[in-house]
Amino acid sequence: MTRNNTHSVRDGAAPASAAQPGERLQKVLARLGLASRRTVEEWIRAGRLRLNDRPAQLGDRVKPGDRIKLDGKLIEWRRATAFPRVILYHKPEGELVTRDDPEGRPTVFDRLPVLRRGRWLAVGRLDLNTSGLLIFTTDGDLANRLMHPRYGWEREYAVRILGTLTPEDQTQLLEGIVLEDGPAQFNTLVDIGGQGANHWYRVTIGEGRNREVRRMFEALGYTVSRLIRVRYGPIALPPRLKRGMWQELPPEEVSRLFGIPLPKGLATAAKSPTPRPRASRPSRSYNDKKRGG
Repeated sequence: MTRNNTHSVRDGAAPASAAQPGERLQKVLARLGLASRRTVEEWIRAGRLRLNDRPAQLGDRVKPGDRIKLDGKLIEWRRATAFPRVILYHKPEGELVTRDDPEGRPTVFDRLPVLRRGRWLAVGRLDLNTSGLLIFTTDGDLANRLMHPRYGWEREYAVRILGTLTPEDQTQLLEGIVLEDGPAQFNTLVDIGGQGANHWYRVTIGEGRNREVRRMFEALGYTVSRLIRVRYGPIALPPRLKRGMWQELPPEEVSRLFGIPLPKGLATAAKSPTPRPRASRPSRSYNDKKRGG
């Protein structure tokens, strides 16, 4: 994703010319999966980052041999050039998309494969009672690109409601309704049938606001009893991927889907593992000695 990294003197930016060696500090840490570039900029302003034992500044660039510390802890940043890893996870109902829950409820990160360095970043969120496809990556820039409205990554859901939509309500959902946080509309809406009081629909939407699909149906008086995300952009939920299991995309597929050049020799890397559940483990923060997903 292209960002304007020009800052004024008031922002505390260090002057940097186009010929200055190295990569911007924000870009390096984002590729490590530590945070988005914007969050790294907030860390810099808050004085949490140090570069070669001095406070980091906006506009700083890093090169081999430079030492980066976050909250006093040295970051092994040479892996910032690693090719992004991407996994697909079939989220069950009842799991939170958060690293730490004060109530001790299960989170999606409890089941993900452990990383030796960096961390898994979720592409968007699903609420507690929504199941289906979640995408995770180790690359902060890639995660931001997949979530940014500019790129128009369409989401598709299977929705079960109590009752049946009237033709008028279907038209309204497609033409747009007004929610408390602004207008919303489905790109497509298809009736896929049902039995008894329950009825299923397939809908697509071009953004991912909090509980947006549920709120759209609720605004017209319908109760959503099941909600499953079945597709995110060109990536569909694999039919054999059971709830609570994950599957890693091969590097060739990551390169094809996201337009990332494949490093020489990586094309022969191992294929994605057989989807499997992972025993629950406590979520771990950045400040732990060894960080997981």
